[in-house]
Amino acid sequence: MHNEFPIRTSDQLSGVLQAFRKESGLSQTEVAKRMGLTQQKLSHLERNAHNVSADRVLKLLSVLGVELVLRRAGASWSVDTNGKDHPW
Repeated sequence: MHNEFPIRTSDQLSGVLQAFRKESGLSQTEVAKRMGLTQQKLSHLERNAHNVSADRVLKLLSVLGVELVLRRAGASWSVDTNGKDHPW
């Protein structure tokens, strides 16, 4: 799997979430248990990412060992020379 996945639509997010879970070797049941959900709820989350809270998506990413990085489209990530790794 690649390192970066630009997401521009909720459909893309759904596919990437499923791909990360499968790549991790975890079943929906295993991930759901770690999140305190039923397998059916996790399946719904994966298929309908556009209807899921950011909180729940972030929890899923954490279980999968994936981080969310936001950047401007077309920009590359770089570390500020003052030791800061963010623009603010």
